[in-house]
Amino acid sequence: MPLPRFTTRQLTAFIAVADMGSFAKAGQKLNLSSSAISQLVSELESAIGFRLFDRTTRSVSITLAGGEFYTSAKSVLAHMELAQAVADNVRDCTAGIVRVAAPLILASTVLPAAVKAYTLRNPDVLIRIRDSSVENLVENVSNGSVELAIGPDWPVNDDVERFDLFESQWVLWFSPSHSFADRQVVSWSDLRDQALIVAGRDYERTISLTYGEYDEKDRITPVHIVEHITTAFGMAVEGLGVLIAPAYVGLLASRLNLIMRPIMQPHVVRKVCLYHSRIHSLTPAAQDFRMHLSQWLQGKDKLGL
Repeated sequence: MPLPRFTTRQLTAFIAVADMGSFAKAGQKLNLSSSAISQLVSELESAIGFRLFDRTTRSVSITLAGGEFYTSAKSVLAHMELAQAVADNVRDCTAGIVRVAAPLILASTVLPAAVKAYTLRNPDVLIRIRDSSVENLVENVSNGSVELAIGPDWPVNDDVERFDLFESQWVLWFSPSHSFADRQVVSWSDLRDQALIVAGRDYERTISLTYGEYDEKDRITPVHIVEHITTAFGMAVEGLGVLIAPAYVGLLASRLNLIMRPIMQPHVVRKVCLYHSRIHSLTPAAQDFRMHLSQWLQGKDKLGL
């Protein structure tokens, strides 16, 4: 099969002119002069043997032949971009780059601390942190966007492996002025008359299930359900309620002067897990960082885990 007689630069110029309807606008889009765009299009026309545009002093319109060629040209460029993305991924792995996804709290506290400890002894490995919603963690691993993900336990598909890293107790966070500040622990029954604040779907998946068999009058029902933990922090700081969250959020909650108390009767925990692909082998760098995370997170009481 003979090699094509045109280049990706020529195809890019052609598509830009077709999309913008102007050589000048195409040049602005590609940061080239209109004469350079015109030259690239002329070279492409010479290579393929037919005119792509009808030009007048006032307008540029694509020819019938150019219109037929346009779809194929866009497809070629799309495949070239995909090939480049694949090449970038291969290069990154070879260069010792590991992509790790985590939800907000873990991505902003626990994970950076673990990365710092790792890179002190592995300076040639670059760990890229990507913040993600809990719901998208498994998908990010499955589609190859990241090599590893760390976050609350979530159902996985056949493409993804999940390992438990640690358990974090569900605790109560509140402002120093709250009456609970005089207690060492609180029970779930103590919370029935409180304005409870919860963030995301963790409460629904963990706490609500715990009380699923209870009568309606005995269940613990939150008053405020917000999407982001930072919003919940702000509400608790201002005394708008008490926040139920896993203990590992303490790295941020303590900076806001929020007080933490364990919730007992029953003792409920949240599992935090590590995810990676079952289909694709981890690079040596990713495998090494995975082992580091498992070891580093053991016994980290200072992190509020």
